[in-house]
Amino acid sequence: MADLHVIDHPIVVSNLTEMRDGATPSSLFRKRLRTITHFLAYEATEDLPIAYKEVETPVTTTALPVLSDMPISIVSILRAGIGMVDGMLDVLPDAGVGFIGMKRDEETLKPNEYYVNLPVDIAKSKVFVVDPMLATGGSAIDAIAKVKAAGATDITMICLLAAPQGVEAMADVYPEIDIYTAALDETLNEKGYIVPGLGDAGDRIFNNL
Repeated sequence: MADLHVIDHPIVVSNLTEMRDGATPSSLFRKRLRTITHFLAYEATEDLPIAYKEVETPVTTTALPVLSDMPISIVSILRAGIGMVDGMLDVLPDAGVGFIGMKRDEETLKPNEYYVNLPVDIAKSKVFVVDPMLATGGSAIDAIAKVKAAGATDITMICLLAAPQGVEAMADVYPEIDIYTAALDETLNEKGYIVPGLGDAGDRIFNNL
């Protein structure tokens, strides 16, 4: 069974409170999202494989740990997932980046796919799927299906906020996939928004209010 990892570090929760505030401008919202993404990425990459290389320090030559050469891919669920890509690349600068476009039908709350562009080596990669909101879980489940269809087997979900309904839906379909988030909120409202949440993450990132 996959694990839910809630990263409740003091800096994370403080930044998240600013993001929840409806008066926070998009410029600050984006900065806080990038900061929180760093923390989520650090935690989600804890088990990346390590290799050793010979390094000549000013004192001696010794074998020291470095990341192995296993490819890493970041897959952003559009559009809001774009807001997490730079934070992920700050931690994983050599990662490939892919995009899956999903637009939610406001009547059915179901995602409709409109774009897919994945890294060429994704089948061999450790894959991090990123989207600020894990609400109903529909977009994440569909995006992961695309990633799996491309051959990937080692997949982790990273989100800013999660609702219990989305976590449960993910666990039902992909029980092997771990989820990293800054908060597990209370529920969803009738429009499928996370409560207390922070509103529409895409609108707040791109100042489309």
